[in-house]
Amino acid sequence: MEERKIDVKTTKAALITAIVDGLACSAIAQLKEQPGEAVELKSLPASVQNTINQKAAGGEVVQVRREDDSNGKWNYEIVVKTNGKESEFEVDPNGKFLRQHTEIKR
Repeated sequence: MEERKIDVKTTKAALITAIVDGLACSAIAQLKEQPGEAVELKSLPASVQNTINQKAAGGEVVQVRREDDSNGKWNYEIVVKTNGKESEFEVDPNGKFLRQHTEIKR
């Protein structure tokens, strides 16, 4: 009977460890990948469109995504293709330029 108790304890410990590891990996993945959705440039407010077109500087707007932060705030993340190279930047919902990204996360 003693041997069975050890097996149950070992099994429970292994199961708990697997669950905790799974939850940790899920949390890390959510931090890396912010929830968001693709949006049409023409559906955005004029101030946001103006900033995007100004920052794109003649390049092709490849993608616009609304990116939601864990704190409930959101921004637009824009991918622009110029001379065969893609760049990425962010604009807030009021049309304010926030930052240029140094690498593409595709």
